[in-house]
Amino acid sequence: MSTTHTARNGPLTGVRVVELAGIGPGPFAAMLLADLGADVVRVDRPGGAGLGVDPARDLTNRNKRSVLVDLKAEDGPATVLDLVERADILVEGYRPGVAERLGVGPEACLARNPRLVYGRMTGWGQDGPLAPTAGHDIGYIAITGALGMIGPDPDGPPTIPANLVGDYAGGSLYLVIGVLAALQHARTHGEGQVVDAAIVDGTAHLTTMIHAMLAAGGWQDRRGVNLLDGGCPFYGVYETADGGHMAVGALEERFYADFVRLLGIEDLAPARRDLDRWPELRTAVADRFRSRTREEWTAVFDGSDACVAPVLSLREAPSHPHLLARATFEERDGIAQPAPAPRFSVTPGTLRTGPALPGADTAGVARDWAVPALKIQEPEA
Repeated sequence: MSTTHTARNGPLTGVRVVELAGIGPGPFAAMLLADLGADVVRVDRPGGAGLGVDPARDLTNRNKRSVLVDLKAEDGPATVLDLVERADILVEGYRPGVAERLGVGPEACLARNPRLVYGRMTGWGQDGPLAPTAGHDIGYIAITGALGMIGPDPDGPPTIPANLVGDYAGGSLYLVIGVLAALQHARTHGEGQVVDAAIVDGTAHLTTMIHAMLAAGGWQDRRGVNLLDGGCPFYGVYETADGGHMAVGALEERFYADFVRLLGIEDLAPARRDLDRWPELRTAVADRFRSRTREEWTAVFDGSDACVAPVLSLREAPSHPHLLARATFEERDGIAQPAPAPRFSVTPGTLRTGPALPGADTAGVARDWAVPALKIQEPEA
């Protein structure tokens, strides 16, 4: 038996999500749900988020719809609760206690809709001594040990990995996993619940394998001296003649053999198994890479199993032949952006709409969700 699906469908088609507007990992989590087909209604406040970002270019609001509701107005909380009554999931990223003070906390929402999955996105979590304090990605990953292990120099400062490790890997993705798991429970047992997705928890969880290696004696508790943190000469980044860089990940013996052959240092291959010779090997690898440009080395290693790749910039990445072939990036309204991921054979996620402009979808949501309390209003300048 075959089922016909349109290209507009994703695996979460039919799932309704209320997103209380915020910044960072909450909106990204809601975007991921929207990319996979959920009907995500973002509740924006009049005046916007105050970040000065052009809403038309805020890609984390793609595939969503937006309504304007002033939660501090007398009828604001009641309007949100009308949406909640019809929703499967709610996502909010306020500090602990703020949603409760606004009248849209878990108790009020679950009283209105006992099957609701209430997803909470914070840095420190809903409890603990740091819970009420401000924070950002860099602090969250700092106390979990993740930041301290990133960087090539054991005597220098850690390398800051943008805000990918904390906000988005330890935060957004764990929130998405949590709300989808809770949604499965709600649909099976008719029981909603609160998902406390703390960036510190998710980031710590990401380091599980490293903790295992540490316990087994296979990892030193300092950066730049281990197999996967730049301490190994055949797992690292090297500068090329034109100031570019190549990334090397030739860990396995057979891949390492291809690597040293194509690099032209086969005579130094035995140094792999002699830690005392690693500095010599590192110097030889660095000298060879500095002898040609990034483009030339890319051609040398192209199609091989040497596990070497050019380090591309954000603007260069969409033009890489492999990513082009897979359509890993798409262009919409003149903006190149990552395509929805992961991929599904039957119900693919798609870029259906660009970023939702604040309040632009109020009439449609009021109709589709049967919430007449929604009022069309102009966003403040």
